[in-house]
Amino acid sequence: MSYKKFIFIICNVFILCTSYFSFCYGADSYIWSDSSDLKSLQTSNNSTDLKLESGGAILIEQSTGTVLYEHNSHEMFRPASVTKVMSLLLIMEAVDSHQISLKDNVTCSKNAASMGGSQIWLEENETLTVDEMLKAICMNSANDCVVAMAEFIAGSEEEFVNRMNNKAKELGMHDTTFKNCHGLDEDNHVTSSYDIALMSRELLNNHPSITNYTTIYMDSLRNRRNTVL
Repeated sequence: MSYKKFIFIICNVFILCTSYFSFCYGADSYIWSDSSDLKSLQTSNNSTDLKLESGGAILIEQSTGTVLYEHNSHEMFRPASVTKVMSLLLIMEAVDSHQISLKDNVTCSKNAASMGGSQIWLEENETLTVDEMLKAICMNSANDCVVAMAEFIAGSEEEFVNRMNNKAKELGMHDTTFKNCHGLDEDNHVTSSYDIALMSRELLNNHPSITNYTTIYMDSLRNRRNTVL
């Protein structure tokens, strides 16, 4: 992965993480800026040259979607594991609509066990709950777990990826094409910082319980066989 692409990914992960952090505050402890303040801040930041070396970057205000700063925000790159933001969005939609339960058992297929990359080394036919799968995906970026969840929800990874692309269209993510649900490099698997902001905002605004997983500092899985940080 090139230096510029690495910086691009880190920038977006930073933006996403700061959005997660803002959700930790209660509504009564956070003072929301009014629209005039946001407009002033937007104008100020857009006129500021940060001399970024990254290919693209964006900063948005979570509640309104106001763009506070952007730099080549529609430039398309391979998103790597930021892909999992969309996978998590579809998983949380299934949980919150009661299509699946956090207590449901999910069995790892041969396909899921063979993913490679970041993983928790699930064995074929090994079973974890949805709750445990989410923990592994959010804390360890587990490719084996996200594929197992895709197959559990949609019947196959291919169908799950179709749903990811349909959701991207619904959200107006015009720079995005998903080829898999985990983010390992694949031709034409691309997105932009603008589109990452759109799907991240959708996840945080409509499924805030995702922060039950993204704010965990340390935990264990599989009878303490795996520690996830």
